Amino acid sequence: MPPLKGFSDNPLQTRDDLELAALSILEPLHAYFSPGRAKIRLPVGTGAHFDDLAAQLEGFARPLWTVGAIFSGSSNSTGTPLSARCREILEPWIEGFRNGTDPDHEDYWGEISELGQRMVEAEIISFALISAPDVLYHNQGKRTKHNIEAWLRGMNNKPMPDNNWRWFRVISNLALIRVCSVPAQELASTMDSDFAILDSFYLEDGWSGDGPWLSTEQETQQDAAYEKTGRRDAIGPGRQADYYSGSFALQFSQLLYIKFASDIDPQRVAKYQQQAREFGASIWKYFDADGSAIPFGRSLTYRFACGGFFAALAVAKVPDMPFPLADPGSIRGFLLRHLRWWAKNSYDIFHADGTLNIGWKYPNMFMCEDYNSPQSPYWCMKSLIALSLSQDDEFWTASEQPYPPLFKPSLVPAPRQIVSNHPMGNHHFFLSPAQFVAWPMKATQAKYSKFEYSSAFAFSVPTGPLIQQIAPDCMLALSRDGAETWAVKWKCSQAMFPQASLYANGDKSSITIAKVRWCPWGDRQIEIETTLVPPTDRWPDWHVRLHRIRVKSSLRTLHTTEGGFALPSRCAKDGTKLPLINTLDADAEVRTAEGILESEDCTLILSAAGCSGVSVASLNTAPLLPQTSSNALQPDSNTNLAYPRTVIPVVERNKTDGLAAGTEFVFATSVFAISADANGGRKTVFRSLAERWADKPQICISSGDGYTEGTDCIVLDG
Repeated sequence: MPPLKGFSDNPLQTRDDLELAALSILEPLHAYFSPGRAKIRLPVGTGAHFDDLAAQLEGFARPLWTVGAIFSGSSNSTGTPLSARCREILEPWIEGFRNGTDPDHEDYWGEISELGQRMVEAEIISFALISAPDVLYHNQGKRTKHNIEAWLRGMNNKPMPDNNWRWFRVISNLALIRVCSVPAQELASTMDSDFAILDSFYLEDGWSGDGPWLSTEQETQQDAAYEKTGRRDAIGPGRQADYYSGSFALQFSQLLYIKFASDIDPQRVAKYQQQAREFGASIWKYFDADGSAIPFGRSLTYRFACGGFFAALAVAKVPDMPFPLADPGSIRGFLLRHLRWWAKNSYDIFHADGTLNIGWKYPNMFMCEDYNSPQSPYWCMKSLIALSLSQDDEFWTASEQPYPPLFKPSLVPAPRQIVSNHPMGNHHFFLSPAQFVAWPMKATQAKYSKFEYSSAFAFSVPTGPLIQQIAPDCMLALSRDGAETWAVKWKCSQAMFPQASLYANGDKSSITIAKVRWCPWGDRQIEIETTLVPPTDRWPDWHVRLHRIRVKSSLRTLHTTEGGFALPSRCAKDGTKLPLINTLDADAEVRTAEGILESEDCTLILSAAGCSGVSVASLNTAPLLPQTSSNALQPDSNTNLAYPRTVIPVVERNKTDGLAAGTEFVFATSVFAISADANGGRKTVFRSLAERWADKPQICISSGDGYTEGTDCIVLDG
């Protein structure tokens, strides 16, 4: 599929550049407007769980993030070189407002129903109305104004999910107040009720969960319910804080509220400004120096909507933001670096007609959600709302500031993740011990429950039940039926973040590690406590997973497969399979070295994207599972979000002569990763690649025999 001219080749440095990018994305949609210009249906035969009319409303509404912003920015500026083209491309959306809200027109969007998809699109329609009221509302006729108001009023007095959707009604009611002149007191009770629910999602440090966060008391209640019913598949709260907590919805909408409601609700706006400051102090760490975001969670087909927080922050102009978002030039840097990363990586994200496809870096239906229609990806237009700022705004006149210095692993308490972009390595990723979603979602364990997520090595999703189809990168998969079926981490306990000791070069220091308890099967036949150790100054290219397994009832067999990061399985030059190699040359370099190095206890993958390896970690405690090996696993094609064909380094452990109840054992895996592309492809010159791979972390259990003072090692509690 070809790149998109005007976006893929765009330097994305100025407002004109961003406007050109927006128009280039919008223009291909013209071919798919309905006659009344109120619906857009792309020529793709896939469906979502909601009706096709709502999906066609998606096609019309989601571009309004940008349409409304451009109308607003154009009205506030003296004009741009693209102004004539802007009007031509954006004009259909004005007509669409008129016909889509008219119950007597064939393009009518349909009434907003309870729990229906139209509730989602209503926020975008409302944003456009508030941003450009003269163009989209006041210049319309009396009947159209009445229809717009009536349609938006359909949001009220209806059940809604207790998640980010509540913001959609808040912004819709704000449009009724600000644009349609509905008295605020008429909508106050509904808005207050929604605010109360939204505020109940708050965690700490500006972060919110996307819905209620499962408490330990509720976890205990679920265990009790299982004893009565024998089932664990009830839909309930989970523990997830993903891009919906920031750029996709919650923080994004809060920033819109800050922008548009400061005069009518100053007290709440002040609270949300403070939350934006606290959130901004950590969310930037989820982007590397080249603008790449860490793919994690659901709805990743929204792609560069991951940067929406920075766009909304630019528009909301929150004062006294902390470093590194303390000035317009810094915010601009984070937003434009992210968009430039997508422009550089956009070769396969567009159909041949210039419309967006479903996927991350290439078309992929395995990773999409049940609510993704062909028009859904245009949620990405959120990141272009900075176009509402005029040419002379300080956001555009300030000099773009560079990325802050790379940082060592740091705990972000609210989402329970340890984020790392270690300056002595080149890999930007986080350890995520204990998030999960407890309602039906495709590939839910892959999207939330892997041990690590990387901006350089995107995660994989399953295509079936076999180990090659599960594609267990950054996972421990277990089988108790002879490797016919496999289970991975899903629902789990709250994460803990104790300290461990690092002995290196004669010095002792403390490092924050992560721990989580989980059971691969609902009958709790075995319980696992996993400890995740982040990169250290001593071993900046490595992190460690340690698993303590407790057998609750006897097992006939137990098989485990544990994966590192997935890499492209093909050579860059000719597309042939990566060759097997016997040694790692002393002069081998990241990116240029290609091949698979396998031995009994470790495997290293070398490709143009970087290096990924796993190694069995020796311990000074009880013996490992007796049958241990390592190899390169080739999963199904199209399992990975970034590369259609991948290979995963894995460690396999097998116990075929039974495990008695009460048995406990521990094993550990060291995980190696260096990216060729993270942070703009920076190189580290401390040691050669061969030396870095050979120098594996040493792990000691403090309660075990054999720990020697003075050796370089990571000491974990027994």
